[in-house]
Parts: sequence; structure tokens; C-alpha cells
Amino acid sequence: MVSRLHHLIGAALRWLALGAVGALVAGCAANFPPAPEVAASPDYRYLIGPGDNVNIIVWRNPELSLSVPVRPDGMIAGPLIEDMPAMGKTPTMLARDMEKALGVFIRDPVVTVVVTGFVGSQSEQIRVIGEASKPQALPYRQKMTLLDVMIAVGGLTDFADGNGATLLRASDDNKQYSVRLHDLIRRGDISANVDVKPGDVLIIPQSWF
Repeated sequence: MVSRLHHLIGAALRWLALGAVGALVAGCAANFPPAPEVAASPDYRYLIGPGDNVNIIVWRNPELSLSVPVRPDGMIAGPLIEDMPAMGKTPTMLARDMEKALGVFIRDPVVTVVVTGFVGSQSEQIRVIGEASKPQALPYRQKMTLLDVMIAVGGLTDFADGNGATLLRASDDNKQYSVRLHDLIRRGDISANVDVKPGDVLIIPQSWF
């Protein structure tokens, strides 16, 4: 009887401890300022990353035109070019660099670069961790919002504390903002929808209740 009483007391204390931790986490999340509604930059330009596929078109030189993936080291290779850095460049920047490299071999090359199969560099991705149905890294696109992100990751799990979620913004010196995912996804409160930015990390904690 005494042993069972000790067991019940121990279980109760553990639940109280978990509740205290949960309250502390929720309290910490509540201390972050709300994420700005508008954050998209009008002059955003896509930066090429490993895993992207680039179509390189060399005008009047079809034998030099090709479609090639960007390697994990951020390089591409093709006819007359062994290793060309592509990661972190816009398609236009890469096209100009290729024109300079090919200019050694052909006269006045004109190069166009078209990106397909977007992955993006790590600094450009949106990462979702925690209680999302499909946590993952997503390529950023212009005017992407929190709702776009949540649709891509399949929404929240049954154990998610959606309104306790935070957005870590690398472009703001890793400042954290609170976001209301439960209100947005479960209640359809569109006022909880905000812009995301390249490099954002969405952190979705587990609910303690």
C-alpha cells in the first residue's frame, strides 16, 4: 500500500513538473514580439543553390548549350568549362560569368541561364522543424507567406502547440517572433498570416496538454 502511494505521488510530481515546463515554454513564446505582417523585399532575386538544375543556352552555339545540375559543392561543369561556381549567384550573374569564361574560346558569346527544379542555397530556404506533419526545408519564393509554408508541410500534427510557435529570422540577427499557427490553420484566422523571408526557421513546439 505504501509502495503504491509512493508511485502515485511520484507520478503526480512528474506531471506537475511537465506542466511547469510546458507553462515555461509557452510563457517564453509569448514574450517574443509578433512577426511583422509584411516582410517581403520588392528587389528579391533568386540565388542558385546545390541541387538546382540550370539550363545553359549559348546563342548560335548549340553544342555548348546544356542542362546540368548544380553539384553539392555549388559548382557546375560543361563543354569548355570544367568547374564554374554557381551557388549564391543569380541566373544573370552566372550567365555573365559563363560569357567571360567562354570568351576565351569563342567570339562574343551570349549566354542565357534558366533555373528549373528549384532547391535554393541554404541561406535562401525556409526550414520547418518540430510538430509539422512533414518537417522540411523549402525553397523561398517571392511574397511567400506562413500559410504557403504550412500548406507545403501538410499542416500541424495533433500534438502541436501552434500558437506557441516561433519564427527565427536570420536576416534580423536571429531575432525570434511569435506566430499563431493554430489560429491560422485550425480557425482560419487570416489575420495570423504573415510574410516569411529567406533563411527563416519556423519552430513548432509540442503541446503539453
